[in-house]
Amino acid sequence: MRIAVTGASGLVGWPVAQWLAARGHTITALGRRRVAGLLHRDWQLGDVPDLSDQDALIHAAFQHVTGRYRGGEGDDPEGFVHANLDGTLALFEGAAALGLRTVFLSSRAVYGAYPPGTRLSEGMEPQPDTLYGQVKLAAERGLPPNGTALRATGIYGPPVPGRGHKWQDLFAAFEAGDRPAPRIGTEVHAHDVAAAVELVLGLTAPPTLLNVSDIVLDRRVLLETNTRVSGKAGPLPDPSDPKTVNEMETAILRGLGWQPQGMTGLAEALAANLAYDRSAD
Repeated sequence: MRIAVTGASGLVGWPVAQWLAARGHTITALGRRRVAGLLHRDWQLGDVPDLSDQDALIHAAFQHVTGRYRGGEGDDPEGFVHANLDGTLALFEGAAALGLRTVFLSSRAVYGAYPPGTRLSEGMEPQPDTLYGQVKLAAERGLPPNGTALRATGIYGPPVPGRGHKWQDLFAAFEAGDRPAPRIGTEVHAHDVAAAVELVLGLTAPPTLLNVSDIVLDRRVLLETNTRVSGKAGPLPDPSDPKTVNEMETAILRGLGWQPQGMTGLAEALAANLAYDRSAD
């Protein structure tokens, strides 16, 4: 399949695009910087690229303050909405005019502030309590008729060349002797997100919304697991309460045949991160 991917140089878009390319799909990266091994087409949010030679579109690009999604508007909420919402809707219009299969990487942030411990399902009313979540929800509602929004939780995966990996700063501080604050949340491997994308693109009548989530991960467990992989220890945070997590239901996606990697995927990703860190030394 010929697939155009926005955000293919990012922490999420890069591993998704690379996984799909390894599966035999022809990937065209839409963006300002070239991505090694992929076809390239100059594009930025707000532009409508020529997609007439493509079969599908994956939209993973998002403009935000570095390192922040929630709160990613910084001190320019108007510019944030214009780039991300208006730019996304323009992209979707172009895809719709060509009848392209479209997958939008949305976020669990659209659910917003449900009480702690609530299990979140696709049929629940979104209550986004951040501008990030509001923009993602508004973009979902502008999807083409044959589009699917994947409401993904926190995504981790292999390090991006030149950019590192999601937990690089956390691990460095931990190994330097800083005691991280407790935290717990849900995570999914980027390759499992890519598998969900491929699955959706192969369906004749794909669902409009799908939750994409895998493990509940306590930061303490993450650091303990990384210590076993790397041999580098530090002061562990206190355990967190799993009852406070609003975990997303993934029964619909799993019913379609999706099988995420669980803790096995986490251990393999941490090993890949360690190899990357050593090569960068």
